[in-house]
Amino acid sequence: MSERIETLKKARERMADDRDAFAKTLAAPFDRDKAERARLKFIETQVLIDAIDRAIDGEQAGPAAAA
Repeated sequence: MSERIETLKKARERMADDRDAFAKTLAAPFDRDKAERARLKFIETQVLIDAIDRAIDGEQAGPAAAA
């Protein structure tokens, strides 16, 4: 496996851990301030995870997909 893919997978794992922490905050008893911040950070983190997934797919496809 290439070093790039390995780095992307580690980054994705870290972001998934962060996302889980935000989800726990959202599942906790309601606190408006915390919930609003956690919701925004959850969405931002999920968008980043989706981008990392696309980057991993692009790396695995290799140069043939660019042609």
